[in-house]
Amino acid sequence: MGFLRPHADRIYALLRIAAGLMFMLHGMQKVFGMFGGMPAGAPPFIVYGAGGIEFLGGLLVALGLFAGPAAFISSGTMAVAFFLGHVIPNGGNLNPLKNQGELAALYCFVFFYISAHGSGIWSVDAARKGAPRV
Repeated sequence: MGFLRPHADRIYALLRIAAGLMFMLHGMQKVFGMFGGMPAGAPPFIVYGAGGIEFLGGLLVALGLFAGPAAFISSGTMAVAFFLGHVIPNGGNLNPLKNQGELAALYCFVFFYISAHGSGIWSVDAARKGAPRV
């Protein structure tokens, strides 16, 4: 798919923005009770801890402001969510198709990639550094 290679920076920026915005929606659901909110009885560390990381981390990643560190923390949060919320309650089953953990696993690896790649173009970090905004 060599015809996409010249657009790799733009495609990465779209991935970063879309992943950040979708992750932020999960935080808004937990922290602000939007989009149906959290089920009654959800532990506060999930609502405020994970929800706060999802909201702020998603916002920072989408904006491209300290996207690397924000994505790294978000990746770790999703790794913990995968094991605590999907593997352990399902008897140690690591298969995301069986334990409904696909979203947590996918977010974990997407954010891990973003943490290694950084903010890229179309980001606040690029604008602050005066980098060209292709």
